[in-house]
Amino acid sequence: MQNAIAFAGAEPAPLQLQWETVRIGVADDGAERRSEAEFVLTNRDAKPLPAAGWAIYFDCLADVETGKARGHVDIERVNGGLFRLRPEAGFKALAPGESVHLGLIHPAVLFNADKAPKAPYFVSDAAAEVGHPIVDYRIVLPKLADQVDTNASDRSPPATPGEIFERNRLVADVPEGDLPPVFPTPRRFVRGKGRLVWSAAPRIDADAASANEAEQARVLLAPYFAADAHGGAREPGLALRVGTVAGETSAEAYELTVDRRQGVRITGNTAAGVARGVQSLRDLLPLQFRRGDPVALEAITLVDAPRFAWRGFMLDVARNFQGKQTVFRLLDLMARYKLNTFHFHLTDDEGWRLEIAGLPELTSFGARRGHTTDEAEHLFPAFGSGPDVDDAYGSGHYTRADYIEILRYAAARHIEVIPEIEMPGHARAAIKAMAFRARRIAQAGGADANALLLADPGDQSTYHSAQLYADNVMDPGLESTYAFIERVVADLVAMHAQAGVPLATLHVGGDEVPAGAWDHSPAVRQLMQREHLDSTAQVWDVFYDRVDRILRAHGIAATGWEELGARRTALRGKSVLIPNPAFVQRGFTLQVWNDTRGAEDLAYRLANAGYDVVLSPATNLYADMAYSQDPAEPGMNWAAYVDLDGVYDFIPFDFTRKSATDATLVAGRDGLTEYGQRHVRGVEMALFGENLRDPARIDYLVMPRLLGAAELGWAADPAWTREADPARAASAHAAAWSVFVNEVGKRMLPRLVAEHADVACRIPLPGLKRVGDEVQANMQIPGFTLRYRSDGGEPDAGSPVVSGPLRERGSLRVAAFDASGRRGRSAQIDNP
Repeated sequence: MQNAIAFAGAEPAPLQLQWETVRIGVADDGAERRSEAEFVLTNRDAKPLPAAGWAIYFDCLADVETGKARGHVDIERVNGGLFRLRPEAGFKALAPGESVHLGLIHPAVLFNADKAPKAPYFVSDAAAEVGHPIVDYRIVLPKLADQVDTNASDRSPPATPGEIFERNRLVADVPEGDLPPVFPTPRRFVRGKGRLVWSAAPRIDADAASANEAEQARVLLAPYFAADAHGGAREPGLALRVGTVAGETSAEAYELTVDRRQGVRITGNTAAGVARGVQSLRDLLPLQFRRGDPVALEAITLVDAPRFAWRGFMLDVARNFQGKQTVFRLLDLMARYKLNTFHFHLTDDEGWRLEIAGLPELTSFGARRGHTTDEAEHLFPAFGSGPDVDDAYGSGHYTRADYIEILRYAAARHIEVIPEIEMPGHARAAIKAMAFRARRIAQAGGADANALLLADPGDQSTYHSAQLYADNVMDPGLESTYAFIERVVADLVAMHAQAGVPLATLHVGGDEVPAGAWDHSPAVRQLMQREHLDSTAQVWDVFYDRVDRILRAHGIAATGWEELGARRTALRGKSVLIPNPAFVQRGFTLQVWNDTRGAEDLAYRLANAGYDVVLSPATNLYADMAYSQDPAEPGMNWAAYVDLDGVYDFIPFDFTRKSATDATLVAGRDGLTEYGQRHVRGVEMALFGENLRDPARIDYLVMPRLLGAAELGWAADPAWTREADPARAASAHAAAWSVFVNEVGKRMLPRLVAEHADVACRIPLPGLKRVGDEVQANMQIPGFTLRYRSDGGEPDAGSPVVSGPLRERGSLRVAAFDASGRRGRSAQIDNP
């Protein structure tokens, strides 16, 4: 192009781009949810930016209205959440150092850094296949006071320091001696007399079934003792046995006894029970110690077992890829807190992350994202991956060897890995990869190029998925679709067998298939004629009947999102989900995420109908949700804001009540019957990956909320859940909540620091309130050190400690520090 900026290779563009909101709000009638924002584009080059012949690409979770926009630009949707901004007539060349304001309209009213446009890059028409990242990209967050939460309620997490202070007033200080001895809260325990003292590493006596757990115990105890110090045969040691735990039937049940003469004995119903007992031994070990000093353990007897057999955590690696070490670290956290099910979300629209034998295109195409005009070789960018096809989060996959290593690592910790292969929706990466495969084979003159196609080339169906894709649903009318599924399932079975961990359960997706997806597919039309089906809605049953038969042939059980066992119908003119009678007897397990408006009781209706369910309510157990509406808090907000108390307050068998402390059933919602209770298999925390481009971000979103999920899955409901009187329930709730957060803050989080677990947990924002002429501070989680400054500056490790009310004048900033000196965000209040 004439006078174009010339860049070498894919070097960064010499531009600065800034995004900020201009007006956040709703229309007068309250029906319109939209906000005005703008890009400020500045030319940092020595040459002018031409008036035409270029484009800026970006992706945006908050969505953007397309069409002509302020500043003489046009915005178009490339695909899904990827947009392209082009200058149009009236745009003037931008001189060096000059800036221009370009308007954007977002159909949203709540923002944080994750909802702002991401990963902008510049493309010249003269080199349309090359994207140049705009590395000088800045996001100016709106003020908290400007946020408009149209769904705010008394359950919304507090965001301002004053609101946080009032919430934190419920928390009482609980002496460590009054806290449960291990985490999660054990079923029963009796404290004994005296103490066991180990002056050297105890001898570990394990039966053959507990050999793996013996090695884990050695690793656990090693930091406490000198390398050459070992206890003798006559000294009290550590005995690990698989046996029988009286009164407990769970495979993970264990009994742990600490006796000053007999030492420590852990007996589990299985090796998994022994492993859970070893983790409880970890909690009994001293938090503060000096290597080589004697280790003292208070005498105690614990008998413990989990409430639910399914205590899960889901990691999405499809939207942004996570390396093997990140997975290992999360598995270690799960084992530490006695979680036992790792749901591995391996595929989605934006990526296929697992090598499958004989189908290299799934990873050579479907696991790679970067700038492209036509997706001829790889997928479009998404979720911040930008133009670089070598971006470590946008591109990447697990080799077969990687996956087998992950399986073995999890199995050693008695964690079942349940892989997820999304189908029929959320399958864009697979669909495009198999189309690429067909093109490659056809161009080479090969036979059966279409043998594994997932979309009918003649399909004229029009639809838009939840993520605004128009081409992300497999076609159930094609035999090639089932051939593909069989190939993938067979290879998963083979990898699990090679790992020595048979595949027992496969998560087969099933969520968010958009209306209209199959309406004009010739293959689906033929299928309907053959099967005498009245509507495309019935095609669902045919599809999953075929999938289930494939799985059963391999001895695999099916689990999936709730839509797997639901049927969409109309009620008073509105679309609703009801239990689908077609699959009740198939043994499907449904993971129920949707408890949003209108579906609050869906999980109970499915369980009451006879489906096994796992509870993953988005408003309580989605770890990708932001902690509050504070723009500085990262995460999503489409379902809710979820703080630690939002996890803790979830009552698995009674969440259609009015509130945590009011057991009255909300009118119009179904409760859970006794029959339905028997079909609740457990709970699972989910972490979707749209914004996971930093391991520290994973830590921040997961911890300490994972502790709440662990408590829900293992421990019995607290007494406050059974209290009918709201006032007494509120009092009991405050007491139990105080015990929980004291346990988290005084034991669980400091132990992660002491053991160098390298987990950057979220440190809560302090609460602040001006009372008279002084400022009071408090914390949601006790155990942190508060430091402050009165000059408006950020507190550091050398700042004064908050030891009582603050009487200094000025702009006070208070921040919490953990045992390692790591600091959380600061809260500010003026004390004039």
